[in-house]
Amino acid sequence: MPISYDTPEVLDRREGPYGEVVLRRHGGLLQIIANGCFLMDTSDGRSERLLVDAALTALDGRPAPHVLIGGLGVGFSLAHAAADPRWGRITVVEREPAVIDWHLDGPLADLSRPALADPRTAIVRADLLDYVNETSDTFDALCLDIDNGPAWTVTEGNGGLYSPAGLANCARMLRPGGVLAVWSAQPSPNFEGTLGNAGFQQVRTEEIPVARGVPDVVHLAVRPG
Repeated sequence: MPISYDTPEVLDRREGPYGEVVLRRHGGLLQIIANGCFLMDTSDGRSERLLVDAALTALDGRPAPHVLIGGLGVGFSLAHAAADPRWGRITVVEREPAVIDWHLDGPLADLSRPALADPRTAIVRADLLDYVNETSDTFDALCLDIDNGPAWTVTEGNGGLYSPAGLANCARMLRPGGVLAVWSAQPSPNFEGTLGNAGFQQVRTEEIPVARGVPDVVHLAVRPG
């Protein structure tokens, strides 16, 4: 029987360390679903590209900056960073083995193959919150996109990343003048205040208009020099 593209087609479904993750095709789009919660698809990518570009712009010409991308997702942020020769090292932290597999040799490989082959790119399989809490590595920019926003987390434990303690660890990972960029599906004025209280400066929010509903946003903040 022919497949109806009005109905999503499940390409892979796995039980990961944090619950169920699903990759499905809906028409011409690929979608990632975690524990029944829609995360992202391949429809656009403007906001993911802004996440990376806004961080680079805020670094104001710093040579070969090292960026950490939190969350591989459908690969838009990684692909965009790798396409820009101004970035130095590109480290991607992803906790779901299935998502990494889908990029290495699965349906998402076409989106990320050149970026994964780039010698600047390294993939770290880890929970971002654990990595932020434990790593001794330092970066010029942190581009975080693991939730639908600080107030709409995929798993309850992710909320710690946006807490004062989590943001203090983000600041510790950043070199002086480094940039924290956080993607969100909706504006979060309270999070702006939390960033300021955590010692970040130049806190601002950039909006990305969407076809319907409230705009996506990128929250930006700079560690003092």
